[in-house]
Amino acid sequence: MTAELMIGTDLAAEMVAKAAERAKALQEQYGVQPCLATVLVGDDPASATYVRMKQNRSKKAGIASRSVVLPAETTTAELVAEITKLSADPAVHGILLQHPVPAQIDERAAFEAIDPAKDVDGVTMRSFAAMAFGGPGFRSATPGGIMRLLAAYDVPLEGAHAVVIGRSPILGKPAGMLLLASNATVTYTHSRTRDLPELVRAADIVIAAVGKPDFVRGDWLKPGAVVVDAGYNEGNVGDVHFAEAAAVARLITPVPGGVGPMTIALLLEQTVDAAETAVHSLTTLP
Repeated sequence: MTAELMIGTDLAAEMVAKAAERAKALQEQYGVQPCLATVLVGDDPASATYVRMKQNRSKKAGIASRSVVLPAETTTAELVAEITKLSADPAVHGILLQHPVPAQIDERAAFEAIDPAKDVDGVTMRSFAAMAFGGPGFRSATPGGIMRLLAAYDVPLEGAHAVVIGRSPILGKPAGMLLLASNATVTYTHSRTRDLPELVRAADIVIAAVGKPDFVRGDWLKPGAVVVDAGYNEGNVGDVHFAEAAAVARLITPVPGGVGPMTIALLLEQTVDAAETAVHSLTTLP
């Protein structure tokens, strides 16, 4: 292995600690505790584990958790109604809908029920537009976490060629927008892209977010490339074949311990941001 590991754990801990200080200040000065509401539909074990993990991290950051668990047979209308209630509740500052949702639900409709001011996971169309146009709004949590990780490791983005593998509206697409805003040249690709290995070999930075284990191979990479594995598959396996890639890349994220902690840290940070904005808007009213 020649690549240096891009570890997200320590940086994420620093972010959470700073968020905790800000949450404590809000409670001491205004009597307001930031609150993150999580919505889980069904009983998928992996999703339930992720929600518990986020709730535990919230507690450590001084952020209150509210949990909404709905049965697997929940309809789109029922889910939208629950999210709408949370959006209207002034005690809730951030809303996280754990995804994916069961097949009968229109996930996009559910996301769009989230008040953009509480969209701390950055999943609404309004949040995506803010990322694309550089306006105010919340970043998608995983792409935003990736950007913070790249900055922490002093990865030069201006003029760099970044290849994003994946086109999810909450991962691949916003990651490309954020890289573009940092003056990188971005190529979007996906699992059906023709000549994909050849395109990846031209990349200075590779963002793998395709949802297929060990999909990106070592011989796809340019020597010295920066590889960010945003995938997580059964057995703690990412979207990149780690051993092969680590022998070629300059920097690479491990799975777990790379992107994952950054995602949660940014989610909590943005929840505190939302609470601060809500408090300040009330205190400045005439």
